[in-house]
Amino acid sequence: QVQLVESGGGLVQAGGSLRLSCAASGRPFTNYAMGWFRQAPGKEREFVAAITWSGVTTYYADSVKGRFIISRINYKSTLYLQMSSLKPEDTAVYYCAASTLNGPRTESDFNSWGQGTQVTVSS
Repeated sequence: QVQLVESGGGLVQAGGSLRLSCAASGRPFTNYAMGWFRQAPGKEREFVAAITWSGVTTYYADSVKGRFIISRINYKSTLYLQMSSLKPEDTAVYYCAASTLNGPRTESDFNSWGQGTQVTVSS
């Protein structure tokens, strides 16, 4: 399995930007498609974005499309989520996840999860 550690969360004002990182270890990073999920207080964990092992194909939830960019640098074994035009409703714990499937987009498609990093967007 792969171990995942998120970082980069914090407090940001609405309209601002933040970049999350997810460092992977334990397995070859290129073996995995990667994704970001988030969970807001009182809500279920939801899909945010995913990226194939090559980084060529990406997927986004409608709520973040056009504002967030998922990317990866495989030689660094790192996944990123660049978040722009942040809104208070983006406030959540953000989790990175790894999947052995190609093009995963549901929670059950992912095998390994990080501990999460808190993103708080103030209005």
